[in-house]
Amino acid sequence: MTEDKNGSGYVTGGEFKRDSTYIPDRITADGRDGWPVEPGRYRLVAARACPWANRAVIVRRLLGLEPVISLGLCGPTHDERSWTFDLDPGGRDPVLGYERLQEAFLARFPDYSRGITVPAIVDVPSKQVATNDFAQMTLDFSTEWTAYHRSGAPDLYPEKQRDEMSEVMQRVYTEVNNGVYRCGFAGSQRGYDDAYDRLFATLDWLEERLSSQRYLMGESITEADVRLFTTLARFDPVYHGHFKTNRQQLIEFPALWAYARDLFQTPGFGDTTDFPQIKEHYYVVHKDINPTQVIPKGPDTSGWLTPHGRESLGGSPFGDGTPPGPVPPGEEVPLDHGPGGIGHR
Repeated sequence: MTEDKNGSGYVTGGEFKRDSTYIPDRITADGRDGWPVEPGRYRLVAARACPWANRAVIVRRLLGLEPVISLGLCGPTHDERSWTFDLDPGGRDPVLGYERLQEAFLARFPDYSRGITVPAIVDVPSKQVATNDFAQMTLDFSTEWTAYHRSGAPDLYPEKQRDEMSEVMQRVYTEVNNGVYRCGFAGSQRGYDDAYDRLFATLDWLEERLSSQRYLMGESITEADVRLFTTLARFDPVYHGHFKTNRQQLIEFPALWAYARDLFQTPGFGDTTDFPQIKEHYYVVHKDINPTQVIPKGPDTSGWLTPHGRESLGGSPFGDGTPPGPVPPGEEVPLDHGPGGIGHR
């Protein structure tokens, strides 16, 4: 067994296994885990490069939680110890005063030995990490923070669809979100081949599903779409080459590519996506896969802004709700980091 140096998993029997043990605490309306919902108390620490963290940033924005949960952003690269706040003046988070996210974990668990992962929610008064359970975190944004949702916020976790959503999201997670990693970090040909076949079987299933409906669960955006989008946004810039998921590119799936563009052009998705940071993270941090750490200039991302035609399928992105307003000052993705931009730090 060999451990992935990013702290996200390990390779055993030639297959990549994700370390799925996270801090299980939840921030809830009743505070049953000791972390009550409270505006201004918590800081979401994320990184635009990370697909799991990108999900939390998107959901926070769609629901309008920016005024009540602050955002700290780590840079796109990290070492074996931790994500770092190297984008901030002096290399320190202006609210927590930390140089490394690791400090928030150690403040609560002095002997913490697992991977330091984003997204994480830090309790600002104690400067201790509250949770890094990325899958539960966004569901709690939808269900526990309802008192602070913006007017017109979408229902990203509709109760009547939760059983089916759970099945869809589980398949998307195991075969696509984590499937690309199972390809990229496979330690044997057999492990890679299995992951590759399962990944593209599921992408084919998604292609068929999205050929007749605008979103994964029907007529409006849900949490399921957020979870799929962050992998699709990284597919051609990173996974196709870096992780050897190269049967075809995203742009060669007619329905999936149009669906991804539809989401990208919806407030909350494209305006939180930073292509140069995404590429810098994978190509620099994964030294075992890319020893030279050379970051490719391509692909051309300007196609993300081309017409998608998905309106013909009906539906509305936010159901009976409305889109979020402008990105809060200081949280904007630099213009040259969007579609067509090739800037590196």
